[in-house]
Amino acid sequence: MVVLYEHPLSPYVQKVKIALGEKGVAFEARLPDFMSGQDAAFAEASPRLEVPALVDGETTIFDSTVILEYIEDRWPTPALLPTNPAARARVRMLEELCDTYYEAINWAGFEVRVFQRAKGDFAARLMARAGEQIAGVNAYLDRQLGEAPYFNGAAFGWGDLCVVPAVHAAALSDNPPAAGSGLARWLDRVCARPTVAKTFQQAAESMAGFEMIPQLIASGMFKRQYRDHRLEWMVRSGGLDIVLDGLRQGNVRFTTELR
Repeated sequence: MVVLYEHPLSPYVQKVKIALGEKGVAFEARLPDFMSGQDAAFAEASPRLEVPALVDGETTIFDSTVILEYIEDRWPTPALLPTNPAARARVRMLEELCDTYYEAINWAGFEVRVFQRAKGDFAARLMARAGEQIAGVNAYLDRQLGEAPYFNGAAFGWGDLCVVPAVHAAALSDNPPAAGSGLARWLDRVCARPTVAKTFQQAAESMAGFEMIPQLIASGMFKRQYRDHRLEWMVRSGGLDIVLDGLRQGNVRFTTELR
């Protein structure tokens, strides 16, 4: 049995779950204990203590892009990558864009709206900046999509499953693609796909009890990880005080050091 260490809200997890679903690969989803420590099996599979991590027999893999590459090699049918080398490079670049630039914007929105690290005018300024950035990246993606039905071209694939977590998350935060745009039509089309709909439904269900998160953050029991691109967003978008306050309060963390 394939095991996937995950959290349903993670866009990195979501693209892996969609890929496994598209391949018809059965897997057991396991949610690590992010509050009170990690079990040894998860730490062995993911030395940085990050999700997703995949266990396939004796093989353990971390990092969502590496996991997607393993899935494509291990279960080649149906193929998710295009056959043309240039097209393959193109969808991988879209993945990189969404994994770093777009993810950081959506992640910051969660920090402000859900985890309440900023309030009042400060929060409003940060969310206005995020809205401008989302409009810009959505316009770029719309141009990349062009007249094609999917980012992969004629059929759903790697490009689509890597882009949809970011665009969907932004739409949920009241920053959808421009009405009538090709990207908006693409989002509706892809979200109706069973593997995508199931993944997003699981994400929605996982938010039960999230009203307690701000208190857990304030107490220091829950620490959010600031990866490089997330820290960059805070610095260049006016949220540096959130980082500094988190360091003082001890409720932010960085990548786990290896031992």
